[in-house]
Amino acid sequence: MRRLILSAGLLVALVLALLWLTGGLVSLRLWAEAAQRDVQRDMAAAVRAIAGRVPGAVFGLLAVSFAYGFFHAVGPGHGKMLIGGYGMARRVRLGRLAVLALVSSLAQSSVAVALVYAFILGLGWARDRVQGLSDAVLLPLSHAAIAGIGIWLVWRGIRGLRARAAAGQPDHAAGHHHHHHDHHHHDHHDTCGCGHAHGPTLAEAEAVTGWRDGLALIAGVALRPCSGALFLLIVSWQMGIALAGIAGVYAMGLGTALVTVAVAALAVWAREGTLTHLPGAGLARALPLLELVVGALIALIAGQMFLQSL
Repeated sequence: MRRLILSAGLLVALVLALLWLTGGLVSLRLWAEAAQRDVQRDMAAAVRAIAGRVPGAVFGLLAVSFAYGFFHAVGPGHGKMLIGGYGMARRVRLGRLAVLALVSSLAQSSVAVALVYAFILGLGWARDRVQGLSDAVLLPLSHAAIAGIGIWLVWRGIRGLRARAAAGQPDHAAGHHHHHHDHHHHDHHDTCGCGHAHGPTLAEAEAVTGWRDGLALIAGVALRPCSGALFLLIVSWQMGIALAGIAGVYAMGLGTALVTVAVAALAVWAREGTLTHLPGAGLARALPLLELVVGALIALIAGQMFLQSL
């Protein structure tokens, strides 16, 4: 009964999380958008106060920028979907996933700074043209990258399930010989006691599988900078307080990271709660299956977002 209650609670939590990440919770989305508009007005007032040399105005800008990042992240967005989905699909420790969430949010701020100053200072573009480039080019690229990560997770899940099926075949000697030749091409998920590693240990599976995984996640989130960050950078540059604007954008990134790290924690809690009662063999089968299902959801949602952004 306890296991049934736990599973039902996790299912409800996952459904609510999916609705939130995709914008299905309309009232929450509308509240976040309204709060975002209010904070953006406060942000513009803080910029004017800094330009007028009002004491303490810089700290006010940092505070409202942090709040803007928080409210921006509360609404539906691709960053939370990617970090949360990866946390569900791969057995990553919370600390490492939280670091990825933080770094991706700050990388998004860095992309905004690079974009604005490369095109405004380097090419003399106007604000509308920079925003148009972000919406027309970077947004579809970001969604395409996230869909690619989803497809990659599906592929890894399929490989894991095939490896488990091959490990369970009666003619293990033949399977072992074939497995030896393909060892460096695919993930493994178990050991059989034959002296040959058929997969990483649970400790190894919990780690982010190499720097490529981390870079792919960071790039998927950071490719499309926040419109509020572009607004702040351009306005602050025009008013001669560029450094304050840059500091505000990184405060905005920290506000976004607060929500993204919370999503990472929810993903790890849901994943471990689902897997904790499984026996060793069941866990080895469940991990690639979870990877496949979550990857398919990420690819489907990001694919729809890509088509809408064209």
